[in-house]
Amino acid sequence: MHNELTQGDLDLMQKELDDRRIRLRPLLLEEVKTARAFGDLSENFEYKAAKREKNKNESRIRYLENMIKTARVVEGNAAPDVVGLYDFVTVYLEEDEEEVVYQMVTTVRQDPLQNRISNRSPFGAAVLGKKVGDRVWVQVNDSYGYFVVIRAIRKGQDDPDIPINPF
Repeated sequence: MHNELTQGDLDLMQKELDDRRIRLRPLLLEEVKTARAFGDLSENFEYKAAKREKNKNESRIRYLENMIKTARVVEGNAAPDVVGLYDFVTVYLEEDEEEVVYQMVTTVRQDPLQNRISNRSPFGAAVLGKKVGDRVWVQVNDSYGYFVVIRAIRKGQDDPDIPINPF
C-alpha cells in the first residue's frame, strides 16, 4: 500500500527523521548509559524511563522510514473551482443546520480539532473534486451518512507550519 503524500509532507518527514537519527538518537543512548550506571537495573526507574524514550524514538524512526519509502507523491493543486488538497472548504451541514470551514490535508497532517480533515477520510474523499453548490453525500459507515452542501472554496497551499502527526 502506498501513502499518498505531497512533497511538502515528505520534506517535513525527512527533516524529522534526520533530527531523530543525528541529534536525538545519540543523546538518548547516552541517557541510557548514564542511567545504567546508577546500579541495580530491576529497581532503576531512570534506566527504565531512558530505555522507554530510546525505544520510542527508534519506533518513530522506523515509522518515518516506512512512510517515506512507501510514499506516492501527489500534487496538492486542483482546478480553481474544485476542492483540492490544502484548500479551505466551507460546507453547510444539513443535519446540524450549521456552516463549518475545513481544510483538506493529507493523512499525516490531519487534525480534526483544528478542522484539518484528511483527504482519505469519508468526508475528505466525498468533497475532493466537488464544486461550490454541490450537495454531497458523506458515507461514514454502513449505517450512517449525511449530506453537506459546499458553500465556498478558498484555495490554500502546502504550509510547512502544519505539523506532521506525532503518532
